[in-house]
Amino acid sequence: MSSVLRLPWLPLVAVNEGWTRYHSNNAAQSSDELYAAFDLIEGGDLPAAQTALDKVIADGSGRYPTPAEFRKAGVLAKEGNTTEAVAAYDAPANSLDNIRLRELALVLAGNLLIDTGTLADVQSRIETIATEGNPLRNAAREALGSAQYKAGDFAAAQTSFEAVVNDPMAQSSTRNRMGYYLAQLVSEGVIAAEAPTATPADDAANAIDQIVSDDAPAAESAAPAALATAEPAAPAAPAATTETAPALQ
Repeated sequence: MSSVLRLPWLPLVAVNEGWTRYHSNNAAQSSDELYAAFDLIEGGDLPAAQTALDKVIADGSGRYPTPAEFRKAGVLAKEGNTTEAVAAYDAPANSLDNIRLRELALVLAGNLLIDTGTLADVQSRIETIATEGNPLRNAAREALGSAQYKAGDFAAAQTSFEAVVNDPMAQSSTRNRMGYYLAQLVSEGVIAAEAPTATPADDAANAIDQIVSDDAPAAESAAPAALATAEPAAPAAPAATTETAPALQ
């Protein structure tokens, strides 16, 4: 009797262990299926890969359905099925709990819509992401600027690209790419070229020039008085027959 009273929790432990084992086995199976789908993608068998990914999305365990959803959208885009790919990105953007993954899905969908959708399509997905403080802001700004350029809103595109250039957290390669975009806008004559901004080195050089120019009048004004008291100069020597090089400027 006492043993029964002491061990009422044993069935609960067994259930918990059984569930953990079941979940681990399913997660391991989902992992194998996901990586098998990746291998099919690498091998170029995209239809088979899509079928495998659909299985993981529908029946997978743990966190594996999420990367399967993203990879499926990428496969659809690679096959040229842009409309279906955008829908595949929109699905996790509307269902995932992780806000950063939702935003990533929206940025990827927005990128696909630059060529196939409207500016409004892109804006509705990424405009709120292209804001200060968002980790994906520069990716969103680039996509938004490209869509604005395509729509003919060149001033807005300039603003989007310059926001990336002026972001101290943007990678140099990203800023360089924005520089190319801005140069393209200037070359097309749709925006005006900005005057170059003076650098600290330019400011220092200008300050030195100012000091020199301020000292020059005093030296020149002293010259006539000195010449007035000087003895007449001796006749100049005959010029040499060999020409000398001009002085460096």
